[in-house]
Amino acid sequence: MRKLLTRLALLAVLAAAAAAGWWSLSLPPRVGATAVAVTGPALEAVYATGTVEPVSWARIGPAVKGRLVAILAEEGQRVEAGAVLARLDATVLEAQLREAEARATFLREEALRLRTLAAREIIARAALDRAESEARAAEAVVETFRHRLADTVLRAPMAGVVLRRDGEIGEVVDTTATVFIVGEPRPLRVTAEVDEEDIPRVHPGQRVLIRADAFEGEVMAGEVAEITPAGDPRLKVYRVRIALPEDTKLRIGMTVEANIIVRETASAVLVPDAAVAGGAVWVLEGEVVRRVPVVVGVRGARRVEIRDGLSPGERVVLDPSPRLVDGGRVRLPSGAAAR
Repeated sequence: MRKLLTRLALLAVLAAAAAAGWWSLSLPPRVGATAVAVTGPALEAVYATGTVEPVSWARIGPAVKGRLVAILAEEGQRVEAGAVLARLDATVLEAQLREAEARATFLREEALRLRTLAAREIIARAALDRAESEARAAEAVVETFRHRLADTVLRAPMAGVVLRRDGEIGEVVDTTATVFIVGEPRPLRVTAEVDEEDIPRVHPGQRVLIRADAFEGEVMAGEVAEITPAGDPRLKVYRVRIALPEDTKLRIGMTVEANIIVRETASAVLVPDAAVAGGAVWVLEGEVVRRVPVVVGVRGARRVEIRDGLSPGERVVLDPSPRLVDGGRVRLPSGAAAR
């Protein structure tokens, strides 16, 4: 008898739970937080990273490998085009040049002697031709050493300020090294790399918003100045030059993040990101919801631009329940948050 009563009590509990579940499912779905569509600015931008550099500048490095024996210009110093910036050790090249000059002098004099003999028909013409050919080859060797000796002198290819100097006296520098950077400190620009998928939307004259770690929280202005005609097929990027104002805080060599504005709407319709699901929003009208397909524009960190389908002032449901039915009734809990 006691077992029977226990089973009857369990069945009663299960029946009550089932009835409660059926009753809760029969009620309209509950909505939580809602928000009102507002108007505000919306910016669509192409993101890129870049480096700050002078508009006019040049890298200077050795054309031959050698040891630095003299540094004749320092950072911040203004130099003229052709000014000597540094010298490499030329001891070996000077000795080789003297040897080559001596050989060239000997062969030249030998050719002159043979020319006199050939004029008297004492020697064959072929011997004179061979001597003159050897003399010309020796002169070519001399010119080669003279050029190599000139390459041990590092000169400024342009007038400007020594923006950077790398290398110390006694250091061996190779042909791949940059010893000096010479240029004008102003104006500056940003050279940025833009993905080839985005480059069709980038044009000269577009406004650019720039951020740098050195100036946290600050947004600086720039403008697209030029786009290189040829891209990098390996990295699939194009180089974009961004002009900076004369009074920019940015310094040469800083890395920056650039947002190139490709579309700007002053009064766009904006809703929280949580309101958009499956290309639509749920609009709340009293206790009834309607599913409204929308055209989404720019997606920001917290808000989404609605380009079509929604008007300012309409209230939308955030994080909509899958139980919502187009045109169906919903329950609004008291004190539900509206954002």
